[in-house]
Amino acid sequence: MSTDWTLTDRVPTPGEHRRLAESVGWKDAFDQPSLPASLAGSSLGVVASIGTQVIGMGRVVGDGVKYFYIQDVAVDPAHQGAGVGRAILERLVELIARAAPAPAFVALFATAAGEPLYRSLGFESGDMTGMFTIIDPAVATERAG
Repeated sequence: MSTDWTLTDRVPTPGEHRRLAESVGWKDAFDQPSLPASLAGSSLGVVASIGTQVIGMGRVVGDGVKYFYIQDVAVDPAHQGAGVGRAILERLVELIARAAPAPAFVALFATAAGEPLYRSLGFESGDMTGMFTIIDPAVATERAG
């Protein structure tokens, strides 16, 4: 495992995103035709690379002023445990602090495995409950019609 990685402030390409997402088991989590538009809607991004190979990623979506949502933090399993994920998250938080004109609400969802990392950087579950749903446009259109 190499520790000669560097961080670059940019959103991953669709191909980089897909490869990393699949490497961590997110095989069915992204609709590939809509991924380029989704990535283009990101306000901030960070990739970790060794040479030309992207080994980690993270991005931020939201309004870019008050609400920021950290999304898609993933590190290739061959490079996990080397501080890559921590560095990506720290850089995203730094970029958010620069972008936000006033105190900002920063949220994320965490897997059980990722929770210690996020907690170590000040993220807490608090008294709010994270909730989500998946809206399938085809099904929503059928229901409305």
